[in-house]
Amino acid sequence: MTWVPGSDVVVAQSLEQLCVWYNIDIPERVTTFQIKGEVVDVERADGRTEVIVQDGVQELSYALDEGLIEFGTAIDDGDFLRAMNYLETLPLTAEAETMWRTLARLTLEGRHLYIAERCFAALGDVSKVRYLQGINEIRQKIQEKTGEDGIQHYEAQARLAILDKQFKTAEGIYLDYNNLDAAMEMYQNLHKWDEAVQLAEVKGHSEVESLKRAHTQWLLDTHQDERAGQLKEAEGDYWAAINMYLKAGMPARAARLATNVDEMREDPELIHRIAMSLLKAELNEQAGELYEKVGKPQEALVSYRKGQAYSRAVELARHAYPSEEEWGDQLVSNKQTDAAISHYIEAGNNIKAQDAVISARQWRKAIQIIEVIDDDAALKPYLMKLGQYYAGLNDLPKAERFYVKGGMYNEAIAMYNQAGEWEKAHQLASKFLGADKVAVMYVNQAQVLESEGKFREAERLYISVHEPDLAITMYKNQCQFDQMMRLVKEYHTELVESTHLHLAAQLEQENNYHEAEKYFIAGANWKAAVNMYRGADMWEDAYRVAKKEGGANSGKQVVFLWARTLRGDAAVKLLNKFGLLEQCIDYACESMLFEFAFELARIAMKQKVPDIHYKYAMVLEDESKFSEAEAQFIQAGKPKEAVLMYVHAQDWESAQRVAEAHDPESVGDMLVGQAKKACNDRDYPRAEALLLPAQCPELAVKFYRDSDQWMEALRVCKEYLPHKLSALQDEYDRTVLSRGSHDAQTLMNQARQWEESGVYSRAVECYIKVTPNMTSDASVLEKSWNKARELAVKFLPPEKVDDVARVLGPRLLDIKRYSAAAQMFLAGDMNKEAIDAFITAQEWNKAKKVASELEPRYEFYVDSAYKDFLKTEGKAEALADIDLTGALDIPFTLQSQEGKAAEALGLYKQYGAPAFTQNYNIYRQLSLDLMSLHELCSPQGYRTWADLRDLLLNLVDNLIQHQDTDGVLKEFELLLLLSHYLAAWSAYMATPQLEKIVAKEVGWKNMAFVFLNQFLDLCEAIEEGSLDSLDHTDFIDTDIPYEIPLPDTLSIPDNLREEAKEWVLAVSMDQQVEQILPLDERMVYEASLMGGDSTSFPPCVISGYPVVHNRLDLKRGQGGLEQIGHGH
Repeated sequence: MTWVPGSDVVVAQSLEQLCVWYNIDIPERVTTFQIKGEVVDVERADGRTEVIVQDGVQELSYALDEGLIEFGTAIDDGDFLRAMNYLETLPLTAEAETMWRTLARLTLEGRHLYIAERCFAALGDVSKVRYLQGINEIRQKIQEKTGEDGIQHYEAQARLAILDKQFKTAEGIYLDYNNLDAAMEMYQNLHKWDEAVQLAEVKGHSEVESLKRAHTQWLLDTHQDERAGQLKEAEGDYWAAINMYLKAGMPARAARLATNVDEMREDPELIHRIAMSLLKAELNEQAGELYEKVGKPQEALVSYRKGQAYSRAVELARHAYPSEEEWGDQLVSNKQTDAAISHYIEAGNNIKAQDAVISARQWRKAIQIIEVIDDDAALKPYLMKLGQYYAGLNDLPKAERFYVKGGMYNEAIAMYNQAGEWEKAHQLASKFLGADKVAVMYVNQAQVLESEGKFREAERLYISVHEPDLAITMYKNQCQFDQMMRLVKEYHTELVESTHLHLAAQLEQENNYHEAEKYFIAGANWKAAVNMYRGADMWEDAYRVAKKEGGANSGKQVVFLWARTLRGDAAVKLLNKFGLLEQCIDYACESMLFEFAFELARIAMKQKVPDIHYKYAMVLEDESKFSEAEAQFIQAGKPKEAVLMYVHAQDWESAQRVAEAHDPESVGDMLVGQAKKACNDRDYPRAEALLLPAQCPELAVKFYRDSDQWMEALRVCKEYLPHKLSALQDEYDRTVLSRGSHDAQTLMNQARQWEESGVYSRAVECYIKVTPNMTSDASVLEKSWNKARELAVKFLPPEKVDDVARVLGPRLLDIKRYSAAAQMFLAGDMNKEAIDAFITAQEWNKAKKVASELEPRYEFYVDSAYKDFLKTEGKAEALADIDLTGALDIPFTLQSQEGKAAEALGLYKQYGAPAFTQNYNIYRQLSLDLMSLHELCSPQGYRTWADLRDLLLNLVDNLIQHQDTDGVLKEFELLLLLSHYLAAWSAYMATPQLEKIVAKEVGWKNMAFVFLNQFLDLCEAIEEGSLDSLDHTDFIDTDIPYEIPLPDTLSIPDNLREEAKEWVLAVSMDQQVEQILPLDERMVYEASLMGGDSTSFPPCVISGYPVVHNRLDLKRGQGGLEQIGHGH
């Protein structure tokens, strides 16, 4: 796996697949290519990116999508505009949509809002587009008003925070700029009414009540009746809260509220309505509890029984009719509370027992009784007293326990706050009061501490409710910037730098420059501090800050800017003071401030003036202001640079003018420049004509050599640089040899040059180095190698000739130049190899001559090879002249020959067809080969068919005489019958009256259409090598076979196939033609030898049709006419 250079595109190889990830953020989207080889490199140049793949010795390249890479590169470079322009050219595909989303996210994070707006528009996110348009409109208005980008305006920053869902940050921004209404409106638009109400209460807004009403109305409109009831309950509007609870279907909650409020508990109508709702909801136990609390024990008992709450019913019955309870009351009235406790407990009235215990200040026993009382509402007063008691003892955990059990959370929290236990108070408040109430309570407390100057304590409270921004604002308002930055670093690390800069800007506006400097540097923007001092004309401080924070070079730049404000002698004195005069002159040149540079140099450093002229000329040349640059070059005393400038611009006339007027020695450079231009234009003669007058013949040689025009290079070198000719020839020789595997013609040219030079051994080597890898033209190879042989025979020692023959003889055999190979072997006295080459070339006379004259021992070898050749070729007559026995063996090799069937048939007819088992395949193949010869389908083929018939007849007679024929007798009888019909057909074709008696010619179109159509199907089956697609429907109930062996090739000429195809197509349009075979009286196909009842009929010896009536059987040697005559 590797990265594409300069992009975030990844390339990897998986077996024979090249995988490319154009967007690494979406790894499941991968582009694949099928490749062969291994990836070795990724190259990116000239606007193209290619993956280099090595496949053996071959190197291939696969181009990647430069557009997709361009997007990734633009993103990496931070050039979002270029990325957006590229995406504009793409259709909105899934991949393009992903790139739009990536660009939208990055531009939104980088606050490139106009580009982000375009991205969300492309994605169809209309809401974000409109939101960003609003922000951009704010920026535009601020820019029109102040001339600065409004992105830093608090409204824009707040809206961006809202877009990022950082609502507290947005709220803090609005509050920093005293825009409380905007913060509240933000929460209302977001339907965060609780936050809006809380903020209004914290800030003491005048519209708190109307905001609460709006909140309640919104809850009702959105059918959040339970939440509306909670708000009303918290506000003390219990009647409205109960109505909303009942509307929300929560009667149990309404019952708890009603029983906790004395006024409601005494309202029988309200209690009845709540009770009915509870009963309707089948909350019987809760209804009984309600009745019990309002003093209706009878109704309570009924409800408890209905709800099967029998334990509560029993408890109620015990309380409703006490006996011990009255005794206890009497004791209490007599101030004997201790004695009354046990009576109340016995009566089961734990409440009165608890009251008596508290009155007696028996706190431990009070705790025990509390554990068995389930009525939290009744226990609340006692829990309050217990909490107050233990709080007074400073046993805060135990006091907390009773306060919490009685639901008196505020009292517990106040207790911890009063004791300074802020963390425990906060934990308790967070657990029971909810975040909103905790925040409001602690913010109010913190504001009190803040007003008292207890900033540390206030900070702790702000932090405990996660409101660090309020603490930050507090320190900001008190100008305690160090404390403020401490909190910013801890809670808003991403805003540390911007906060430093904001404070610095504020201090700068207050002219508190040194404090502003401190915060500019802390905000990593010391350059802003330098600019601040520059704007205030405090150059010493600007220099100090620049040198300290930016280094010596930055200090020098400030001195340079300082000097520019002074000009003239004052500037020179300042620069000399810092020892920067020369450096500032150079810096002025680099900054294109040549007028200032000239001013300084003419006052204090006149020796630098030419150098400034030269630098100015270089700049003008880059800007193509050649005439102005020429004047500067001349004033700089460098006219040659002006000449080279014009040469580079190919303005030869101006170059010559300047050279002749100011630098005659540059005329040669000008000519060389023109020559290079001519060389680039491939006008080498002109380049040579320009270089020779310039006394640069070596460049002419180099140009010719680099362009591979070695002959021209050698010519020029020989004429003008004869002392370098030998070295150039050696280099030429090395170059040619290094190309030996690629350029045959070059090697042959080199060989001819060596030959002309009389260096024959080198010439032979060059000719030998030509190989088939260099050229596919065998004649070129033969010519080169024969030339090597000729030179070797004429000029080299015999042992060298033998080496040449051993190398080049096999090569000539490889390219099938057998006669030339034989001559090559003869030149090297390799007589046996020469004989074999002549035999391979079938040049038997030459082979015999070499054997008889040079190697008599190989004469028999040549004769044997010649006989084998004649046998293989089936040339029986020629072989009979020298070996009659061998000639008789020729037919037995017929199966491996092509086109010799007729000749073999003649031999078998002459010498007979013995019934040898090893010959069966030959007879079979001979028959099939003859039957596949289309040219025999003519009257002229009769003799061949008759000979085949006679041969097979002779073979069948011989087989009949053998008892064991291995089942081949029937096969050859069938072949005999076929040959008989073919001979008869050929004979009939010689008779004009019978020549055209075929189905198509006599009008049997149905039969002709069926058979020709089947013929075309068979042709296709042979080409496909399968019978699977063949349709046999037309031959059902006939004896025509379905499964037949297919030949490898067709024997019918293409023109006849096309003729049959055209006829079939033409006839298929004729509605009178039907694709059926004619039937006879047996109701089967008239030529079928098999009847409908599977009866077999003999075929007619003339036509092959079945003989149904008037059958006449002929014996061997008996004629049909003769037998008919006897019958008459």
